[in-house]
Order: sequence, then structure tokens, then C-alpha cells
Amino acid sequence: MNYWLLKSEPETYPWETLVKDGIAVWDGVRNHQARNNLRLMKFGDLALFYHSGNQKQVVGICKVSKEHYPEPGQETAKWVVVEVKPLKPFPKPVTLGSMRAEPKLGNLAMLRHTRLSVAPISREEFNTIIELGNSSKL
Repeated sequence: MNYWLLKSEPETYPWETLVKDGIAVWDGVRNHQARNNLRLMKFGDLALFYHSGNQKQVVGICKVSKEHYPEPGQETAKWVVVEVKPLKPFPKPVTLGSMRAEPKLGNLAMLRHTRLSVAPISREEFNTIIELGNSSKL
């Protein structure tokens, strides 16, 4: 199993909408590195749902429910999507500041590549962020 961090502007697609929808097509990714990460995502992988923009905090855990396929409406298969479903919200959102302050997260990809909307994280980083959010490990 792999672990990921997915960023979304809360004004565009917030956690609450994912919960209401029950499943989401993770589309609109136009960064080549993020697109390549989407291609690496496998069914059952876990992802942290991060609100970017003004909030800058991890708010929940979701799961890859369908592996990558060409983004609907695109003329070529250059851009891909995955589908995710919500698993559970964080009892306490984990802010960007608290992640930066945690030594165990010093190599976290999203802290080094701040514009990357789909980033891999290690199991240890995943569990550390879950602990910061007072959530039980999965």
C-alpha cells in the first residue's frame, strides 16, 4: 500500500463536499509530476486530504477507489484522474505550521515542493500526521 497527500482549495472542492458526494473524480491536475503521481496510485491506497489556500491544513483521510484513467473530456490521454472516497475526518485538523514544526516530517515532499497537488508520503509520515490530528491509525 502507498500513501499520498492530496491538496484541494476548500473554495473549489472541500472535504465536506467529498463526504456528501461519497466519491470524487480527482481531476484538473495539470502538473506533470502530480500527474505522474496519480498514475502511481493504486486501488486501496490511502491519502490525506489537505485544504490549501487560506486554511493550509489536513482535514481527513480518503482512499483510492479507482485507479487512474484518462481525464474525461480531454482529447488525449495525457492527463489522468483517480477516484477517491472519504474514510474519516480528523478530530483536529493538522496545520501546515504544525507539520513544519514536527522533526519527523522534515522530508515531507509537500514541504519541499509546495505547489505539488498530489504527493507521495511515507507510512511513517502518514502515521505522524494522523497522530498530530488525534486520529487513530489505519
